[in-house]
Amino acid sequence: MTYCVGMKLEQGLVFMSDTRTNSGVDNISTFRKMHSFNKPGDRYITIMTAGNLATTQTIISLLAERTKAPEDRNPSILSAPSMFQVAQIIGDLLRETIRDRIETGFEAEKTFNATLIVGGQIKGMEPRLFMIYPEGNFIEASDDTPFFQIGETKYGRPILVRGFQSDMSFERAVKLLMVSFDSTMAANLSVALPLDMMILPKDAFEPLQHRRIADNDPYFKSISSGWSDALRNAFYDLPDYVIE
Repeated sequence: MTYCVGMKLEQGLVFMSDTRTNSGVDNISTFRKMHSFNKPGDRYITIMTAGNLATTQTIISLLAERTKAPEDRNPSILSAPSMFQVAQIIGDLLRETIRDRIETGFEAEKTFNATLIVGGQIKGMEPRLFMIYPEGNFIEASDDTPFFQIGETKYGRPILVRGFQSDMSFERAVKLLMVSFDSTMAANLSVALPLDMMILPKDAFEPLQHRRIADNDPYFKSISSGWSDALRNAFYDLPDYVIE
């Protein structure tokens, strides 16, 4: 399974994803689900993937080829004039990839589905964040929907809904994401460390921080244990039910 979150803050964008992929309890692997493409000083684009691994790896490989081989550069996300058109290019590619698998004889269309979070900034424009569906259509983050989740979303969502503020600092956003991921991992073994995290400040066109959070990360350990203690104490502080 998968859990990925993209946030749009006043200061920029924050991304976090897990790395676990499994096809059963006896076949668990680690794969990167966060991928970036950039043109220094002009744009930085990050894509997070959830769904069929073969489909998502095909999408990322095709996008990478279009940035390298002259005969395959169009349409390239590194030459698209806006993030909206970047989302259109990726959405079209996702839809075509899934359709091609069906047309070549594969069955069970949902088996090959994938959902993506795409975010970034192009020089002269605002940072933008999109969620792209298997059909190729997409929605954009707004004041009403300031973050997107894909994969195993239900366990970590209440944390984000209650804690998110668009003017929060990057440090608090990362802390909030870690609590959300810790809650998800506690409830679902198909989401697990290590995590990939990226902070992309507005108008910087390069990450402020891009790192992997491993099993032995001391800060994540402190967040996990501290959140458990805080929940337990909050529960005990609530008034007891009285049986009359």
